[in-house]
Amino acid sequence: MEKEREWEYGAQAFDVEYARWLEEHIRRVNELRGAVNSHAGDGELRIIVDGILAHYDDIFRIKGDAAKADVFHILSGMWKTPAERCFLWLGGFRSSELLKLLINQLEPLTEQQLLGITKLQESSLQAEDALSQGMEALQQSLAETLAGSLGPSGSSGNVANYMGQMAMAMGKLGTLEGFIRQADNLRQQTLQQLHRVLTTRQSARALLAINDYFSRLRALSSLWDARPRE
Repeated sequence: MEKEREWEYGAQAFDVEYARWLEEHIRRVNELRGAVNSHAGDGELRIIVDGILAHYDDIFRIKGDAAKADVFHILSGMWKTPAERCFLWLGGFRSSELLKLLINQLEPLTEQQLLGITKLQESSLQAEDALSQGMEALQQSLAETLAGSLGPSGSSGNVANYMGQMAMAMGKLGTLEGFIRQADNLRQQTLQQLHRVLTTRQSARALLAINDYFSRLRALSSLWDARPRE
């Protein structure tokens, strides 16, 4: 019971922290948008862009701490809007899909930049595939472990077998946190490497495009909830 309360608190605390993070993120993005629209110099833009990237680092750290308390809450994306959850992958966005969306938004790109983003997209996709395969293998292994404890109930041998199988399943579930951490590391590295490929002004446009995409997903959820029902 105490453990359940600890997990519930972990989920609630994370939801509060995420709401604060999102509010601050929107403020920073609005500051960036104002700077871009007013044709601010690269020096001013760089300070704001670096601040937003550091702010992204904060949410990855917060998510990592929350996953230790309640990995299922982070994995399920219950802290996101329903529309965002439709596109959720291991507790967040797919780096490869985000890069695909950004390429058209960042034109014109030099050949070297296009090559850099294409390579980044390919490496991201490979890493995502490896993590997805790992998750599938874990799910299959868990199912087989749980199935191993099925059978006629009542005997002490079956009870011992059940307890042993459930202990094994618990051990395997412990690897979920590692999957979340690796997925977030991939997302974090993608943002940092993209920033290195782009100019400061392009990085600003990329961050604005990323924000606009996710804000539209959040707006879509609100519109869906408010739709007329017969």
